[in-house]
Amino acid sequence: MAEKSFKYVILGGGVSAGYAAREFAKQGVRPGELAIISKEAVAPYERPALSKGYLFPEGAARLPGFYACVGSGGEKQLPEWYKEKGIDLILSTEIVKADIASKTLVSAAGDIFKYQTLIIATGSTVIRLSDFGVQGADSKNVLYLREIDDADKLVEAIKAKKGGKAVVVGGGYIGLELSAALRINDFDVSMVFPEPWCMPRLFTPEIAAFYEAYYTDKGVEIIKGTVAVGFTAHPNGEVKEVQLKDGRSLEADIVIVGVGGRPMTTLFKGQVEEDKGGIKTDGFFRTNIPDVYAVGDVATFPLKMYGDMRRVEHVDHSRKSAEQAVKAIKAAEKGGSVEQYDYLPYFYSRSFDLSWQFYGDNVGNSVLFGDSNPKDPKPKFGAYWINEGKVVGAFLEGGSPEENKAIANVASSRPEVESLDALMKQGLSFATTKM
Repeated sequence: MAEKSFKYVILGGGVSAGYAAREFAKQGVRPGELAIISKEAVAPYERPALSKGYLFPEGAARLPGFYACVGSGGEKQLPEWYKEKGIDLILSTEIVKADIASKTLVSAAGDIFKYQTLIIATGSTVIRLSDFGVQGADSKNVLYLREIDDADKLVEAIKAKKGGKAVVVGGGYIGLELSAALRINDFDVSMVFPEPWCMPRLFTPEIAAFYEAYYTDKGVEIIKGTVAVGFTAHPNGEVKEVQLKDGRSLEADIVIVGVGGRPMTTLFKGQVEEDKGGIKTDGFFRTNIPDVYAVGDVATFPLKMYGDMRRVEHVDHSRKSAEQAVKAIKAAEKGGSVEQYDYLPYFYSRSFDLSWQFYGDNVGNSVLFGDSNPKDPKPKFGAYWINEGKVVGAFLEGGSPEENKAIANVASSRPEVESLDALMKQGLSFATTKM
């Protein structure tokens, strides 16, 4: 059993790890001081590429094309980059035990890693139907998407079942993006979800109606208000049918399940303070334990502009929280400090010829504006959310970079609104004139 010691250890090899490594390099980390320990076999990469570009039938995204930190316009950090910076990239290594008191991590192979400062960047794991004992959920070609290995399995299945039938279980990010990808690959696609409309955590019924109509026009069958309760398989073990709670059965050559994620905090249960399903941190991503930080999906942090604690699962926050933690660590070493994290929530998605962005908070009354006719060649529409007389959130489909920047500015500055009717008439110009 090998034992290695480092000044800094980043546990997890996802987006946060790549951006934290870049910030450490900017701050002048010395060779041998920093290690990234990841159970994945590849260097940190931009995870959104898996659901957006990886599954395209032509011109598909592949490594090294989307290594971190290319997703935010930065340098592509190839495995060689880490070597050049003196950063130990410890891949294909699963940590099975963490002892915060002794500052020790133990791998499945029995290797021991000591650290002085730990950044927990373990991210989320997908919720699997087999976790709930759903019959037949372990059939072949019942697939999930979280890591590059999952994406490779999905690509193989798409090639093997070309032109077949696919069932997507879930109507959120993964459901919408993968349904589009499968249609582009000439699959007969059904999307099943229990809620009354798609993306219910963000979309209003009016926004959802546009996307559901658009997807229907593209040939995606949308089945709402029911769930998958079982699967039957062919003699070779491959999935054959999906049984729904409402009694229907759907033929399926491929099933993709996207019903949410779960933050990976198990290693630290009882050792660090938790809140709202994540590891509780302050505005510098420090936990209640000295020299232990948590970033990205696993962190529940103070959202300064709203005055409450939240956990945010999105690549933008994964990048920025990682940078913030490293800046805070390095500043503290010099006896200084940095500004507290002041994050504007941001979400986006691309599918078919569509592209939307959302900034802020979707609470209060909503006002829809613009052209939301799904049959128009280039629809452009949006929505504002108004709470206590102020705009707190803004959504835009089909916006230009300047227009997206304008809605971000409005969500951040939270201007007052006199009349919802006037706001609806002003539409996008309400945001663009405030730039």
